[in-house]
Amino acid sequence: MARRRAGAVVVVLAGLLAGCASPPAASGPPEPWAAAETAAVDPLDAHVDARLAAMTLEQKIASLLMVHVPGVDAGPLRATIDATGVAGVIYMGDNVASAEQLAATTAALSADAGLPVLTAIDQEGGVVRRLPDSGPGASTLRAQDPAATLAAFQARAALVAAGGVAINFGIVADVTGDRRSFIYSRTLGNDAASAAPRVAAAVEGESGTVFSTLKHFPGHGSVAGDSHSSVPTTGMSIEDWRATQAPPFRAGIDAGAEFVMLGHLRYSAVDAAPATLSGAWVAILRDELGFDGIIVTDDMNMLEDSGEDAYADPAANAVAAIAAGVTLLLYVQGVDVAGIVAAVAAAVNDGRIPMATIDDAARRLLELRREMSGLTGPYLHCGEACRPLVS
Repeated sequence: MARRRAGAVVVVLAGLLAGCASPPAASGPPEPWAAAETAAVDPLDAHVDARLAAMTLEQKIASLLMVHVPGVDAGPLRATIDATGVAGVIYMGDNVASAEQLAATTAALSADAGLPVLTAIDQEGGVVRRLPDSGPGASTLRAQDPAATLAAFQARAALVAAGGVAINFGIVADVTGDRRSFIYSRTLGNDAASAAPRVAAAVEGESGTVFSTLKHFPGHGSVAGDSHSSVPTTGMSIEDWRATQAPPFRAGIDAGAEFVMLGHLRYSAVDAAPATLSGAWVAILRDELGFDGIIVTDDMNMLEDSGEDAYADPAANAVAAIAAGVTLLLYVQGVDVAGIVAAVAAAVNDGRIPMATIDDAARRLLELRREMSGLTGPYLHCGEACRPLVS
C-alpha cells in the first residue's frame, strides 16, 4: 500500500547491542559490486522482513484477524490479543462509555510499542455511530455541497482519533436512489455522479487523522435485502456496475482511502460467491480500480447468519476469504480464533492457499502497524529483554 514516509535511510545493524569491532578499511579502489552493498536500506522493509521471517505460519494467520471483545475494561481485550495474536479489535457500542475512556482502553492494548494493535470503529455519523456525534450524517450531507462532507468528516476523524482509534469504518460508498433500501439513509448520493465527489471529500476530510474505509464493495445499493440476514443478490452486468456502482469507490481510492470493506453481496454475473469470498472481485478491486491498500471483510459472522447452507461453516468461510486475496477478516459476533487459524493453516499445508498469499496479507498489515508506531529501529527476534533497545 502507499506509504507516507520521509525516505529510505541506511540502517547499520552491526554493533547495535554490544561493542562489535568495525572491519578494517579496504585499500585501493572499490570493487564493482560495492555500490550495491552500500545502497540505502528501507528501515520499514527491513523491519517487516525480519518480523515476517520470525513468525510461524499460525502467527501469520492470526495476524490477519480483527475481533470484538465486549466491555469497557481493557483487561479482557488485552488478554484476547496477547493470547491469540490477532491484528486488532473493533469497538462496538458496548466498548464505549466516552472518548476519554476509549482512549485509555486503546493505550493499554499494545504489548509492543513497535507494533501497535489495530483499532477500528464504525463512525459514519447519522444512524451509525459508536461515539457521541452531533455532526451531520449522510442523509443530510447528500443534499449539501461536497465541502460540507469534507468538514463533517474532518470533525468525525478528530472525534475518532480522540478516542485513540486508528481506523474509521465510516465512509459509505454505496449508491442508491431507492428509499426502500435499508442502506439508503447511509449513502452520500442517489447516483454515482452525486455520491462520488462526496465520498472523495469524506476521505480527504479524514486524511492524516485516521485511516479511511470505503464500504461496502462492490456496492450494496444495487441489491435488494440486508446483508446482515441474507446474501443480497443482483444479476447486474459488470458494464452496468462500472457505470453505476464503481465511481464512488474509484473516487475514494483515488483520494487515498487506506481500506476497502467487502460486502457479503452476490453479483451473479461476475461470481456466484459473495464478494467477501470472491477472487474475481478482489482482482477487480486491485487491478481495475488500482487499490493497493487493506481489503477487509464485513463481519464474517454475517455469512453464517445468512441462512445459506454453503456459508454455515466459519472455518470454510475464512479459508475461502483468504484464498480470494482478502487482507483482514473481521469478526464482530465472536470467533474461535484457534479453529480459524488451524483451518487456514491446513489449507496452506495442503496447497489450497499459497504461502505467498498469507505472506502478502501479513506483510501489508505489518507495514501499516509498523508505520503507526512512528519507530524506525530494526527488529531482532530476541524476546522482551532487548525489545526496548531495537523498537
